[in-house]
Amino acid sequence: MGGVLKDGEWVSEESFANEEGRYDRQPSQFRGWLTADGAPGPDGQEGFKAEADRYHLYVSYACPWAHRTLILRALKGIEEMLPISVTHWLMRDQGWTFHEGPGVIPDPMGHETLHGIYQHADPKVNGKATVPVLWDKKTERIVNNESSEIIRMLTRAFDGLGAKPLDTYPDALRSEIDEVNERVYHTVNNGVYKAGFAEKQKVYEEEVEKLFSSLRWLEDRLEGEDYLVGNTLTEADIRLLTTLLRFDAVYYGHFKCNVTRIADMPNLHRYMLGLARMPEVAGTIHLDHIKGHYYGSHRSINPTGIVPVGPELDFGSAPLPDAGNA
Repeated sequence: MGGVLKDGEWVSEESFANEEGRYDRQPSQFRGWLTADGAPGPDGQEGFKAEADRYHLYVSYACPWAHRTLILRALKGIEEMLPISVTHWLMRDQGWTFHEGPGVIPDPMGHETLHGIYQHADPKVNGKATVPVLWDKKTERIVNNESSEIIRMLTRAFDGLGAKPLDTYPDALRSEIDEVNERVYHTVNNGVYKAGFAEKQKVYEEEVEKLFSSLRWLEDRLEGEDYLVGNTLTEADIRLLTTLLRFDAVYYGHFKCNVTRIADMPNLHRYMLGLARMPEVAGTIHLDHIKGHYYGSHRSINPTGIVPVGPELDFGSAPLPDAGNA
């Protein structure tokens, strides 16, 4: 599944773990920053001015990292300002592609693969060709391909152009949001991958323990609460949600994270359903792409590529308990 760009040349490969049998996620290569006026980003990153229809967002409905950006885009009401392309769910030797299929939205530049967009931006690019990608149509460059940074940009960059007034990274809550994000990223968002792609038993067991330790911590934290931080929707919720939505359908079985289902953790389950039923969020959930991608693409884990029929998941109409009675 997938591959890597080496000096601009695409090389197919299917290796996830290092010599110790641990999964290594590579850092994102493009770290520009979208701002209202084009000023540099918070850490001095190159600034790009927010303008309607200047940028294009490349995503996969299957990918939890890209899913974050789709949720922010919908919550901010900037769908017309920021159009998207959607990859095919199946990732094989060419990585993410725009092959014809239900839900696929082709690349307007005509590239058939996502790595073609990376090569378009930089003919000597190195690294993985991942989603999401925030593309600048004006300069024909990749602004950023790091999901955590893209959602932080989107929460404010388009406010002067008519975006909805939602701030998912408010000043008063930033330190607590950062603290939650740090643990959730390493042990939950990335934790499921560390467990699923582990190639040694000891490594797998270590990562599963870290994952469920954090899930138990989150279960306790959400007792009587609808949100993780400050009783308001923040980026911490969005970052956790996209992993929870995939957990029982994919990570529980496919990645062997089968200690407990989210459905059996009352507070996390209630919390997940409450967020998933927001109209803006509900329209971004595509379980067919999610299951088709993981089970069909990861042949080192699932050699036949058979996609299971179950489990039956209902994010929309199952009874939602009160926070105090979960």
